[in-house]
Amino acid sequence: MRKLTIAVAGAAAFALAAPAFADTLKEVTTHGIILTLGDMEIPVTYTPDGKLSAMDGAVTGTWRIDSDKLCTSSSADPNETCVAYPKDKKSGDTFILEGPNGSVQIKIR
Repeated sequence: MRKLTIAVAGAAAFALAAPAFADTLKEVTTHGIILTLGDMEIPVTYTPDGKLSAMDGAVTGTWRIDSDKLCTSSSADPNETCVAYPKDKKSGDTFILEGPNGSVQIKIR
């Protein structure tokens, strides 16, 4: 029983110490985003099995979380790109991301 108590306490401490960006990335990958490039809004959907789609399925790819970064590769860009996301963002929030190809506006759906 003591080992179980220690394990539960350790898991709770880890959960409380988990960085806030994990919340942002969970929101992004659960709800999806709308990426704005110029005047074009591109909805992006993420599935729990690590797949993504955009532009009504014309662009497909994969995603994974690496610390505070969302790493993606797609049919539009097969090279994996990892971009750091800001902390404490929720569904409905809009923010600017700085990526390797410049900045883009992101809105969490």
